[in-house]
Amino acid sequence: MLNINPKEAHQIIASLEGGVVPSRGIRHLLVGRRQEVDEILSTLERVKDGASDIRFWVGDFGSGKSFMLQTIDTFALEKDFVVSTVDLSPTRAFYASNGKARALYREIMNNLHIKTCQDRSCLEIVLQKWITRLREAWEPENGPLVFEILQAIERTFDTFKVPLMAYDFGKAVAAYAQGMLNEDREQKIQALRWLRAETDTKTEAKKTLGIGTIINDTNWFDALKTFDELVVKIGYAGLVVNFDELVNVYKLPRSQTRASNYEMILNMYNECKTGRVQHLFLNFGATRKTIYDSYRGLSSYRALAGRLGTEQKETGLVNTNRTVLALKPLTPEEIYTLLEHLLAVYKARYHCDVSVSYEQLRRYMEEQLNRPGADEFLTPRAVIKDFLELLDLKRQNPERSFDSLLEAKFGGRPVTRDADDHDDSLEVF
Repeated sequence: MLNINPKEAHQIIASLEGGVVPSRGIRHLLVGRRQEVDEILSTLERVKDGASDIRFWVGDFGSGKSFMLQTIDTFALEKDFVVSTVDLSPTRAFYASNGKARALYREIMNNLHIKTCQDRSCLEIVLQKWITRLREAWEPENGPLVFEILQAIERTFDTFKVPLMAYDFGKAVAAYAQGMLNEDREQKIQALRWLRAETDTKTEAKKTLGIGTIINDTNWFDALKTFDELVVKIGYAGLVVNFDELVNVYKLPRSQTRASNYEMILNMYNECKTGRVQHLFLNFGATRKTIYDSYRGLSSYRALAGRLGTEQKETGLVNTNRTVLALKPLTPEEIYTLLEHLLAVYKARYHCDVSVSYEQLRRYMEEQLNRPGADEFLTPRAVIKDFLELLDLKRQNPERSFDSLLEAKFGGRPVTRDADDHDDSLEVF
């Protein structure tokens, strides 16, 4: 029996009915991914010990890419990492000259969360935790409180690997600490704006904080590496950043812009794989075309093509040592188990006993798998949404049998491409 919190059940059902991955309760849906989960856990342990890694989770629409990123998010929080999961979009990119890379960094910082703060950005909480610890360790005979803490912050950033960024990042953190200790709300806000890349010009940064630079399209990854070092110094296991919807880079219309973004991804790959950065785990959710299309995918960038390897044939086997991990489809048996778990979550959500027998679950699966077009278009996402809709109908119409509702819903109708599936659709400019 699953031990399901009713609030958690509510979020799971609401998210799945909306076609998105729930941010909590992911363990109740973790079916058929044992090898992948074992690899995630072992990778997080290595990163906690000082390694870094980068992975690409590959599958088509509805196959579970976002689910795997949320799984990584959940386990990373349990292991005391600072985590951020973001979606790439037409307004966010890894490389740009028009603010899109800066916008991506800003989204990373605004989505930061930790085990004890999962519902909002935790950047300020992380800083407050460290400054409070420094204040508790303060010895009056060593000097004034504020001066002593600012000196401790400066000494910490002196050891970081990107000296120029560390110097300015440290000044912004020191400015926040000074504002916190002096109860200067405006100074705290200005320091947080700089750290989140919300300060627009160097003139503004110089005027408000005395810092001569800002975080921009060019240096955002240096800022992210510096923040990674900071969270480790504060006492966290490291930093995990998940990038979903990598297909948005694949869709960029200009080949040179795509190549520049792929070069940035190559730089991130090299930093993680060669050990130049520590305690950092980067993950990407991508379609197969995004990775393996030799014309416009990551494989079109020769240096990346050699590192990412060739596309694996579907053998039913999983090689978790690969940087690119293809998500194998769930078997009918695994989907059946998933539906059993969903039924238990649904009952916990609505505090009712929606009666669905083993035989009716089996019949539902047979009905789905035997529909015309199922081989091409049926996805776990569609199976889940349809099942939840049937449960809603059964709950609201208890006099109707599950079988009659099943017949009314499908009735031999073919499976068609999901209207939300725009993964590899390219706009022509």
